[in-house]
Amino acid sequence: MRILILGGIGEALSLSRMLSASHNIFYSVSGKGRIHNSLSYKMHVGGFGGSSGLAAFLCENNIELLIDATHPFAAKISKNAELAALLSNCPLWSYRRLEWQPRPDDNWIPVADWPEIVTAIDGFRRPFFTIGLEPLHHSSEIPIGQKWLVRCLSSAIPTSPRITLLCATGPFRLDQETALMRDYRTDVLVTKNSGGNAVEAKLFVARQIGIRVVMLKRPALPIVDRLFTDIQCLADQLL
Repeated sequence: MRILILGGIGEALSLSRMLSASHNIFYSVSGKGRIHNSLSYKMHVGGFGGSSGLAAFLCENNIELLIDATHPFAAKISKNAELAALLSNCPLWSYRRLEWQPRPDDNWIPVADWPEIVTAIDGFRRPFFTIGLEPLHHSSEIPIGQKWLVRCLSSAIPTSPRITLLCATGPFRLDQETALMRDYRTDVLVTKNSGGNAVEAKLFVARQIGIRVVMLKRPALPIVDRLFTDIQCLADQLL
């Protein structure tokens, strides 16, 4: 079977490796995700040109199954996948990580967007953001008395002297997150409900040192033909 996997997270790479021996696999990543050179399948790096471009790729390459295994916050890519599957009459499966759930000793503030984040961090002095580039677009709006720590994959956006920018890719160890949050005197963690284990250590640290967690809710994602929350179960259906 000819399969296109829209990836960018570790589980997507694992799926590609599991299936490559028995299927003709095309693996796509936007350019910000994990890219490995020693692969036994075809790589596509970069966008397709929206849903119509993706539909054309599916038809031109005779793709028989489209698998959306992107990050749960890559809502635009998931929507393009839904439309492309409809345009090309290609089945669409999806892998989505289970959401993190608060434990009894967690202190989470659920938020839906940036304005709610701003309200939630009011009164804190040293927020630690792990929500991507969004905070960098608001560097001129940092309240007096706050200093921001922002971690993202990469950035060319100019920052402010009141922002410390860390460009890094997980997974992050518990000792690394503990040292980071203590060194920067973090008093509130701003993160998104990505799920998975690769970046979960920061939640353990927040719990241990007793700080609030501002948790960005996931965006609405499309309905697909088959939905999986376990990557091995998805692979088993095709092996």
